[in-house]
Amino acid sequence: MNIQKICVVFFSPTGGVEKAARIVAGELGRRLNLEPEYINFTKPEARRQDFRFGPSDLVIAASPVYAGRLPNKIMPDYKARLFGENTPAVPVCVFGNRNYDEALREWILLLEENGFQIAGAAAFAGRHAFSDRVGAGRPDEADQAQMLAFAGQVADKLAGEALPLLEVDRSEIGPYYTPLKADKTPARFLKAKPLTDWGKCSRCGACARACPVGSIDPGTMDAVGLCIKCQACVRRCTVHAKYFEDPDFLSHVAMLEQNYTARAENLVLV
Repeated sequence: MNIQKICVVFFSPTGGVEKAARIVAGELGRRLNLEPEYINFTKPEARRQDFRFGPSDLVIAASPVYAGRLPNKIMPDYKARLFGENTPAVPVCVFGNRNYDEALREWILLLEENGFQIAGAAAFAGRHAFSDRVGAGRPDEADQAQMLAFAGQVADKLAGEALPLLEVDRSEIGPYYTPLKADKTPARFLKAKPLTDWGKCSRCGACARACPVGSIDPGTMDAVGLCIKCQACVRRCTVHAKYFEDPDFLSHVAMLEQNYTARAENLVLV
């Protein structure tokens, strides 16, 4: 195939997805002798415009996994804004060391419906946004080696005349994962929002700038709109003033730390 440009689209509130996307894209760029171009889909303004790609483009589309699926508040933007024309694509999911569940399949099917051909797909484990103990150190050296090997396999596949249809289950996508509390009952924290320790807050506005859905008032630093629990404000706060105290949320974090610190395996499809 005649690939003339590599475009990397990523939604990455806390940086893990971007890191994985750059590793894969960097190796593909090296193999194909092309410099990748990056589209930061995390920014609300980026999700207000359409992105259309042609048959000589290669698109690496990278997303986090939320509750075993693509993020439910961002998935409609993927569907409404990303369009291919028989464009080779590499969907990548990053999951927080629990499970990718249906997310990678959902990503593959969405992109195929929007005019992309799948050259390869992968789900890689990363540090969980909710806890430093879940997926600690991921992606590590072994993960990165697997990412590079995956990119090499995709590059070899792109050297052919055409892309064969990727072998994957194309049945209906299953439900979202139900978060659990430490006692294994459902955790209900949809309405949870970040709070602010005003004794620490410097009013710098980093949290408002980091929020991918624009829900933090830059004047008051209060969460006034929809919160997708991405933890961008918590992770990006320069003085550690943002936090969650919702009991169900905290119990869910405790459940993850009790059950999902063991190394989860990646999935690679080529």
